[in-house]
Amino acid sequence: MTTVGQEKGGVMAKMPGRSDLPAAPNPASPQDIRNVVLVGPGGAGKTALFEALVAARVAGQRTGTGEHVRTTSLTAASFPSGPITLNLLDTPGYPDFVGDLRAGLRAADAAIFVVSGADDIDRPVSLLWRECAAVGMPRAVVVTHLDQPRADFATTVETCRRTFGDARATHWPTIESGSVTGVVGLLTGETSEEHEDARAALIESVIEESEDATLLDRYLEGEPIDTESLLADLRTAIAQGTFFPIVPVSPLTGAGVEELLGIVERAFPDPTLHPLPTITSPAGGAVGGVACDPSQPLVAEVVRTTTDPYVGRLSLVRVFSGTLRVDEPVHVSGHLGDFVGHEVAGHPAHDDDERVGPLASPFLETHRPRGTAVAGDIALVSKLTRAETSDTLSSPDRPAVVAPWLLPEPQLPVAIRAATKSDDDKLGGALQRLVAEDVTMRMEHSTETDQVVLWTMGQAHVDDLIGQLADRYGVTVTAEPYRTSLRETFVRRCSVQGRHVKQSGGHGQYAVCSIEIEPLPRGSGFEFVDKVVGGAVPRQFIPSVEKGARLQLEKGLLTGHPVVDVRVTLTDGKAHSVDSSDVAFQTAAALALKEAANASTMALLEPIDRVDITIADEYLGAVMSDLRGRRGQVLGTEPADGMGPEGGWTVVHAEVPSAELSRYPIDLRSVSHGTGSFVREPLRHDLLPADKAKELLGT
Repeated sequence: MTTVGQEKGGVMAKMPGRSDLPAAPNPASPQDIRNVVLVGPGGAGKTALFEALVAARVAGQRTGTGEHVRTTSLTAASFPSGPITLNLLDTPGYPDFVGDLRAGLRAADAAIFVVSGADDIDRPVSLLWRECAAVGMPRAVVVTHLDQPRADFATTVETCRRTFGDARATHWPTIESGSVTGVVGLLTGETSEEHEDARAALIESVIEESEDATLLDRYLEGEPIDTESLLADLRTAIAQGTFFPIVPVSPLTGAGVEELLGIVERAFPDPTLHPLPTITSPAGGAVGGVACDPSQPLVAEVVRTTTDPYVGRLSLVRVFSGTLRVDEPVHVSGHLGDFVGHEVAGHPAHDDDERVGPLASPFLETHRPRGTAVAGDIALVSKLTRAETSDTLSSPDRPAVVAPWLLPEPQLPVAIRAATKSDDDKLGGALQRLVAEDVTMRMEHSTETDQVVLWTMGQAHVDDLIGQLADRYGVTVTAEPYRTSLRETFVRRCSVQGRHVKQSGGHGQYAVCSIEIEPLPRGSGFEFVDKVVGGAVPRQFIPSVEKGARLQLEKGLLTGHPVVDVRVTLTDGKAHSVDSSDVAFQTAAALALKEAANASTMALLEPIDRVDITIADEYLGAVMSDLRGRRGQVLGTEPADGMGPEGGWTVVHAEVPSAELSRYPIDLRSVSHGTGSFVREPLRHDLLPADKAKELLGT
């Protein structure tokens, strides 16, 4: 069948000993490159499409079996396709691996949205479409699974129009015995009566996008419109991101694959037409002369980092300006915290110089050596020991920083513990490497709970990280319940005396102090007041009483959690001219606090978080009900900004105990059918109900 500007690929050079692979492409200019990313929900068939597109252009490359395998990481393949070099990127559809999805979007200049003809288009996909629209990224839609019983291409096209806007089918599937055997080009193919409505709608949409203001009037007057003119206008609209073709494709039969590749080769834009991300100096100033031009200063970004067992650290790099060359010095800048507004654990700000290691062209699991990578290209760089994901590579004499892509905060905590002493010895180094690679993961070591905590995107992300620790680093860990940081406090006023009197030859120890303890309002911390009169406690020992009280409160009194929001008043005491000392009065103060601590005078405090939840309106009731079940207090709601002109989204502001949020990313996804997201920040500590105290402490 004829496609939109279809051209067959030429003969490709082969690597010695590898008849199934082309040599590494090495385009000389950005105009020869197309960077395309496949996005869409899990199970829509992105990976099967990826394999079919590669197999159509790479001799000897086989397609998969069609069985759904969940993709958890970004996959890249660079190969000649007709007159251009195609850098094709396959991204995970599962929301836990959003970091690799964002990396693919940053590296690409155009996106192919893969949707199932047998399923509806969900909200997360429509949000991703709007996000691409906000940056002007050209898009196409591929409809798969048309061989399934409930599939309907015409219905899916209408759904795409409602969801995506100016999207029209440019091709129509031919289905025989439940299988897609081919596709018909609505502008260039032999259409039948069943295609006339779709063909007319496509022509009208193309004419509306045409820069020829007379074309619509001529068409309405019945004048025949030249097909080549329509195709030229169509390609221009696709490249500008104002029109979005819908193409039926069957990766199993190959139907539609050549037609889609024709759109990629002839209609998708080259990197010079895609806006550059925001680029500044490390200090935040302007950087001049940056353009998608091989002759300009180097600016590139590490979009993904992995560790290869044979070559060490591998950095997938998108070159935005200049030319990246083997063995040339580059400046490495990492300032992730400057853009998110807080320091990111595991990603401190850094500026270093190092030399570029060997360059390669990515092709699935194979890396083919190359010498340079020009502006607009994507390449693998080996042994960049100081570069992490989202870092910028630039010329040492003109350092630059690329503003990182948007990433949600990891909100699912999981505590891990090494299985053996040998695993414990290797765990720290392995986690540091994982943090450098994955910007959607945070690691913290809580000294208070004695737990190593990984903050992740979801349970699948947790499973993947634990699997990487075992497979790549030989570290076995076990997950354990995440414990929140509790506090103790006094709930009523009491007066006690602490006595520390010992005599064991030589100087003894003697200190007596009488103190009053009273609770303070939440957030007050600790206060110490001296009300001693008549020198009952010598002046030099009063700071010792305060020090002893502080140290004991930090250790806790009943459960080992720090004591907060309390005032300690020293009212009286006794001292000995020989046996009293600093240590003795510290000990007496600690004993007095222990004497005062019991179930009637003290209570536990739990951390409370401020939570802002963005949710589709149809799930608002379910989310509010769920919050009540978590002991949450809803503070208010408001319409969500930036979610599209039609609205339909709400932000819920609430206060929720931290312990009730430990599995909230998973539960919110279930309650909201994948549409909900949230951010949280620590707010304060508040009284923990007695029944929850028993549940948490087991007493």
